[in-house]
Amino acid sequence: MTLRLTALFGVLLVALASAVPGAAQTQVRASLVAAEASVQPGRPFAVALRLQHKEHWHTYWINPGTGLATSLAWKLPAGWKTGEILWPAPMVLRDKKGNVVGNGYEDDLLLPVMITPPADLKPGTRVELKATADWLMCEDVCIPGNAEVSLSLPVAAEAPAPAPEWGTRIGAVLARMPRPDAAWTASAVRAGTDVTLTIRSAAGAAPAHEPGALHFFAADGLVAYDLPQVLSTEGGVYTLKLKADASAPADAKRLVGVVTAANGWKADGTLPGLGVDVAFAAVQAASAAKAPVTPTPSNAAPAAAAGSLAGTLLLAFLGGLILNLMPCVFPVLGIKILGFVNQAGHQRGRIVAHGLVFTGGVLASFWLLAGALAVLRAGGDQLGWGFQLQSAPFVYGLAVLLLVFGMNMSGVFEFGLSATAVGGELQMKSGYAGSFFTGVLATVVATPCSAPFLAPALGAALAVPPLESFAIFTSIAVGLSTPYLTLSIFPDAVKVLPRPGAWMETFKQFMAFPLYGTVGYLVWVLAAQTSEEGFLWTLLSLPVIALAVWIYGRWNAPGASAGRARFGVVGLVVVGAAGLWLGWPRPVNATATPASGQPPAAVWDAWSPEAVAKLRAEGRVIYVDFTARWCATCQTNKKIVFASDEVLRYFAENRIATLRADWTNKDPRITAELARFQRSAVPFNVIWKPGREEPVILPELLTPGIVLDALRGK
Repeated sequence: MTLRLTALFGVLLVALASAVPGAAQTQVRASLVAAEASVQPGRPFAVALRLQHKEHWHTYWINPGTGLATSLAWKLPAGWKTGEILWPAPMVLRDKKGNVVGNGYEDDLLLPVMITPPADLKPGTRVELKATADWLMCEDVCIPGNAEVSLSLPVAAEAPAPAPEWGTRIGAVLARMPRPDAAWTASAVRAGTDVTLTIRSAAGAAPAHEPGALHFFAADGLVAYDLPQVLSTEGGVYTLKLKADASAPADAKRLVGVVTAANGWKADGTLPGLGVDVAFAAVQAASAAKAPVTPTPSNAAPAAAAGSLAGTLLLAFLGGLILNLMPCVFPVLGIKILGFVNQAGHQRGRIVAHGLVFTGGVLASFWLLAGALAVLRAGGDQLGWGFQLQSAPFVYGLAVLLLVFGMNMSGVFEFGLSATAVGGELQMKSGYAGSFFTGVLATVVATPCSAPFLAPALGAALAVPPLESFAIFTSIAVGLSTPYLTLSIFPDAVKVLPRPGAWMETFKQFMAFPLYGTVGYLVWVLAAQTSEEGFLWTLLSLPVIALAVWIYGRWNAPGASAGRARFGVVGLVVVGAAGLWLGWPRPVNATATPASGQPPAAVWDAWSPEAVAKLRAEGRVIYVDFTARWCATCQTNKKIVFASDEVLRYFAENRIATLRADWTNKDPRITAELARFQRSAVPFNVIWKPGREEPVILPELLTPGIVLDALRGK
């Protein structure tokens, strides 16, 4: 509500300006200035709206607090393109009583804008750039300002020289624009109206340069502009306690804005404002990360809720029983219930045998899990329930497995078609193996769930001696398998199931959808366990694996010749292997400590002209990747080139600096840099070498050989 009222108030004031023409121009004078002395066809250049403030007067930032942000409405010839205003780091605006009245600027201000002329502009002519500038200026009172600004420049075929008066000044303003910096990392947590922003030195210790007093400016108005901000420092960690604005949405996902530092974020003062755009972390996760961990002694007593081993076993049994109702077990329920439906009408002994074999699969899996936990715990590892889902390869493999199961239930292919040509004894054996494996699968997908009554039993199982721990895991397994065992032991319970018929195929296909839902959940888990690039390839691998399964089902259908069947099997193996190779995940932290003999992964810093200039001054070789997430060729290049051990080893051994210019969202500086090389699209990769004025430009499609040859000068 506050922001809406502020905007309405500003609009009314701007409308009022027409009744008082020129009234504000004595407080703020507006003009248009250019960074370059001429215009080159197709080459972007910077102009700036210059606002000269009378002493004590101010205008406003993009999020003004109160007031109205300055705006420009361009009137350019056809074919010209303009970017948005680039906003320098703002200051806190106060009235004479010291009250905060908004965010903005004073003194002599330059607001840069990048302009791109058309490529067919004729040299030897002149162009006139026109715009209408609107602003709100305040001291004790506020007055809307309005001016028609213009600028005339010659058109030249050669690269323009900097404008004598304004080239250096506009360049300095652009260099000081708020931006992220590799020396600092940001994180944010929100709990109700309390927002905590933490800035950390990437070095992990107190920085050599002290930034001094900090202030956060929210670009979207999420944080109240006029409430105190409490700063605390410890080593290289700076924490700001903020308050959300009363009108801010409760479901905001990100904190976006600028953190200014009294002494600047760099020792040379070139970065007064640090750009921040971070997702809010979960409060629970943040609290857990800070909470001290108290190790449990190996001889600790079982959980108090159990009171005794018997009580713990009872809770374990109830927990296992309730696991059958958990969403992560529901797909397996569908598989097993379908199995009982198929067995309806068969002799009782066979049904009981299937139930016992299923129970055996559950018991064997829980015992194996209990044994693994006991061995790892003896070796000093502190592991919790569901630890296997902390492994990205495990989660990916489980997602692939359930995808294949789902496609089978959807009728894409059938398991065990060759068994129809074998005797009934082998067919019976295959059925028991299926029941056993279903018990194993039930355990795999059930363990991450912590149903009611299960947590105390698990807490005890991870603390008591191994023998008691095995007893608890056994009780959980019995609870999980009891419903199935009951259906197999009591024939009347099976008889209530519908008789086999044509409906079974519909039911089977319907039960595939919970499996697909579980695949979606596992993919969501993978998103937090892999890098962004790795997650993309993981996603793309799933349709490739689905294609492999389809090939198998299409060419290995009932009645297919031996040749067609062999083609289906070969297609399954080849295409499936390609899919697994494509998507096999690399955990987020896999590059932090590479295995012996493996080169470390490249660490990408954000590109900027200043970063390039700094690294060139140090004599470093620089690899710059202009990319975007929506660029499929860019992702392919990364997959091919930077999955190469030879490339990564060469980068590491030669200390090659790697910079990434991410063009996923509009960035005028990246656009301008691409245009400087007559490019308007990505991918675009260049290598800067010491002693050379221009970079080596690589082709759009890359291979490890192309990159290495360019680096070695071949």
